[in-house]
Amino acid sequence: MQTYTLEDLKARVGQVLGESGPHQITQQQVNEFADATGDHQWLHVDVEKAKQGPYHGTIAHGFLTVSLLPVLLEETASITGVKAMVNYGLNKLRFPAPVPVGSTVRGTLTLNALEEAPSGLRLDLGFDIRVEGAAKPSAVGESVFLLFT
Repeated sequence: MQTYTLEDLKARVGQVLGESGPHQITQQQVNEFADATGDHQWLHVDVEKAKQGPYHGTIAHGFLTVSLLPVLLEETASITGVKAMVNYGLNKLRFPAPVPVGSTVRGTLTLNALEEAPSGLRLDLGFDIRVEGAAKPSAVGESVFLLFT
């Protein structure tokens, strides 16, 4: 993990901040996410039926994959001089490829923008979350945060 000051970040706009460590996706994790969200689609939770489905096994929810962003960010970058950092939204979110249960994902984070906001700063962080060894990402987009200074 790299530690950045706000001045460091201003100089890094447009650059990759780093890559997270590996995160294995388990069936228990998928089932718990299904319980938390009410999304019990068989592609995610019915192991036997999913073997006959288009992915030949269960896959993680797209929103489960995106919900890994806090841990991916924590492993990649720390920002000093910030009192609080809160989610503001997502831009251009897409799920180009599935995340099979049992696979391992990593996230690459890019600093797209750092701009003044009424409460402090707005941080636009590009992300690419992909299964290790996969040609296509499983989740791509931009996560927007408000930084209170």
